[in-house]
Amino acid sequence: MKDSNSNNSSKKTIKDQQLAQFTVDNDGKGLTTNQGLRVSEDEHSLKAGVRGPTLMEDFHFREKMTHFDHERIPERIVHARGFGAHGFFQVYESMRAFTRAKFLQDPSTVTPVFVRFSTVAGSRGSADTVRDVRGFATKFYTEEGNYDLVGNNMPVFFIQDAMKFPDFVHAVKPEPHNEIPQAQSAHDTFWDFVANNTESVHMVMWAMSDRALPRSFRMMEGFGVHTFRFVNEEGRAHFVKFHWKPVLGTHSLVWDETQKIAGKDPDFNRRDLWEAIESGNFPEYELGVQMIPEEDEFRFDFDILDPTKIWPEELVPVRLIGKMTLNRNTDNFFAETEQIAFHPGHVVPGIDFTNDPLLQGRLFSYTDTQLSRLGGPNFHEIPINRPIAPVHNNQRDGMHRMTINKGPVSYHKNGIAGNTPIPVPGEHGGYEHYTEKVEGRKVRERSDSFKDHFSQASMFWNSMSEVEKQHIVSAFQFELGKVQRKEIRQQVVDVFANVDSELATRISEGIGTIPPQKSGSASSLSSPALSMMNTVKLPLTRKVAVLAGNGYSDELPFVLTQLQQAGVITEIVSAKLGMIRGKTSGELEVKHSLLGADSVLFDAVLVAGGTLSVSELLSEPKVLDFVKEAYQHYKPIAAIDEGVNLLPSASGEGIVTAREGDDLKSFGQSFIEAIAAHRHWSRIV
Repeated sequence: MKDSNSNNSSKKTIKDQQLAQFTVDNDGKGLTTNQGLRVSEDEHSLKAGVRGPTLMEDFHFREKMTHFDHERIPERIVHARGFGAHGFFQVYESMRAFTRAKFLQDPSTVTPVFVRFSTVAGSRGSADTVRDVRGFATKFYTEEGNYDLVGNNMPVFFIQDAMKFPDFVHAVKPEPHNEIPQAQSAHDTFWDFVANNTESVHMVMWAMSDRALPRSFRMMEGFGVHTFRFVNEEGRAHFVKFHWKPVLGTHSLVWDETQKIAGKDPDFNRRDLWEAIESGNFPEYELGVQMIPEEDEFRFDFDILDPTKIWPEELVPVRLIGKMTLNRNTDNFFAETEQIAFHPGHVVPGIDFTNDPLLQGRLFSYTDTQLSRLGGPNFHEIPINRPIAPVHNNQRDGMHRMTINKGPVSYHKNGIAGNTPIPVPGEHGGYEHYTEKVEGRKVRERSDSFKDHFSQASMFWNSMSEVEKQHIVSAFQFELGKVQRKEIRQQVVDVFANVDSELATRISEGIGTIPPQKSGSASSLSSPALSMMNTVKLPLTRKVAVLAGNGYSDELPFVLTQLQQAGVITEIVSAKLGMIRGKTSGELEVKHSLLGADSVLFDAVLVAGGTLSVSELLSEPKVLDFVKEAYQHYKPIAAIDEGVNLLPSASGEGIVTAREGDDLKSFGQSFIEAIAAHRHWSRIV
C-alpha cells in the first residue's frame, strides 16, 4: 500500500492556498516592527545614558513588550466619529538634504495614503458641523513601513503636557451626572477647565473662531501640531512642523448655518467628501514644512517645543514640498475607516521625535488605545493597517492573529534559525533614533519657557479681520451663555482680559458679567497667515442651487454651461422632482425638491428667469425663505430677469442680476467671481 500522505503532499487545497496568503517565513529576513520598519537593534531599550532610565519614546520596546503583554487578552472599544478616503502622495522635489525618508526623495514615487477626518468631542452618532476641532490623520504606506502624520485642523492644542490630557477630555466631554451636552463645549466643566488652566487660552481662541466650523474637509487645513525632527543621511537634524494646505483654500460655514445643517443633514461633511471623490473632483492638499536648524532652537521668544504655540509663518516660512490627492472612496466603512489605526510613533527613517511633552505622552497613549479599540495587539494585521513593507519579527499569537509563522524560533538571539530575523544596520535602512544628548534630574516640572499663555492668543486676535473678530465674540457669548455658574463666566472674562481687554469687554456685554478692570496684553504682534480672509479663493466644486420651474427662460442653459466650465457644480431645485421644460425648448432634471432642500446645503443660489418659472416656484412658500436665508448667510446670489423678484435685495455685495438685453457672459463671470469670494461680509442682513 502506498503512503497516502506522500501522494497528496504536493497538492494544495483551496484552503491551503488561502492560508498561504498570510503565511510568513522569517528565515533569512531582516528584523522589522509590525509597521514594516526595519530595526537596527533588538537587545537594548532606549535610555537616557547607558545607565539612565528607559525613555517613553522607545516605540520598538513598547510595541514588542505591549504585544507580549496582550498576546492572550481580547478587548475592543468603539472609536470616535470619523470619515476616510484613499489617495496618494508625491513629493515635488527631493528633500534628501533634510531627511533620509525615502518617500520624500523621488518626485516619481507614488506613495499610497489613507486619510481619516474626524470630530473630537462627540460620539459616533453626533453631527458633522458642530463647533469642534477636526482630526486630520494621514497614513502613508511607504516602502520603509507605515508613517502616520496624526494631526488636527488647528496647529496648537489645549494643553502642554500629556499628563493633563485625561483632565481636558473629562472636562470637554458630556458632564458625567447627566451625559449632557453632546458634541459641544458650551457647558460648565469645559469652561471651568479653561478658566483654571490658562495654557488652553490660545487654543480656545482658535476653537471660538471660524476654523472650528469648516465648510468641508476639502477646504480645511491640517497641522501636525507637534515639533518633530527631520534627520538626513549625515545625521544632521532640523526641527520641523507639518502643514496640509488645501488647494481650494481654507473656508468656513457660519454659526447659524452649522446649527441648521446639523438638523437638515448631520452627515454634511461626510457626504461632501464622498460626492466630490465619486464625481472626480478629487480633494488635493499640499504638504508644507516649517524647518528650523538645531542651532536656532533658542532664538525665538517662544519655546518651539510648546504645543500651545505656533511658529508664525512670517518668521518661519512654510515650504510646500508635495501634494496629496484623495481619489478613492472606501468599499466598507467599518473595515477601513473604523478599523484604521493611527499612531504618531509610526515613523520611518529620517523622521524623529522631540521632547515636546504632549507628543511624548501620545507616543504611549495611541498604542494603548488601539489595544482596547481593536481587540488586542494584532491590529496591524487588519488589511487597512497592514504596511506594504514586509514584516518579520518574533512577536507571536494574541487575539485575532492572522499571520502563520513557520518554524520553532520566536526569540532573539537564536542559533536554530541562524539568528534571524536579524537587526538591520542603519546604513541598510534600519531605524536609528537621533542621538540627542539628554541630561538633567528627574523632575515633575514644566520649563519656564512654557509659561507664556497669552501672547500668541493676542497675536491670533490681532490677526483677525473685524468680521472674524465679531464671530469670535459671538462664539464666546453663545458658549458662555450656556454656562450655568456665573462665577465661571466671570472667571473666563477675567482670564481673557489678559489676551485683549476689548475682546473681554465685548464678551462680557453679552453674558451678564462685570467687564474687566485691567488692560489686556501689550502685544501688538500679528500674522496675516492666520486670517482666513487671506486664503485662496476659487470657484471650483462650489455647489449652486438653481431655482427653476417649468417655463424657465432661454438664458438659463447658457449660464449653467458657463458655470460648469468654471468648475462650479449646479443642481436644479424646484417645487417637485422630475423634469422641467424651458420656455421655448429643452428640459432639465430636478435634483432636489424645495421640500427636501435648503440653502444651507449650497454655496450659492441662482434664480432662473421666466414668468411661468417664477410663478411655479412661488407656489411653494418656502422658496422665499430659501433665498432669504442664503442672503442672511452672506452667500452669493444671482437672478435672471423675473427671477430678481424673489431676491430680498436687487443690489449689494454678492448680488448679481441680469435683465433682458444684458450681456450674459459678463453676468456669468461676475457670478463666478462672487462664488469664488465665498462670503460677502459687508452685506447688511
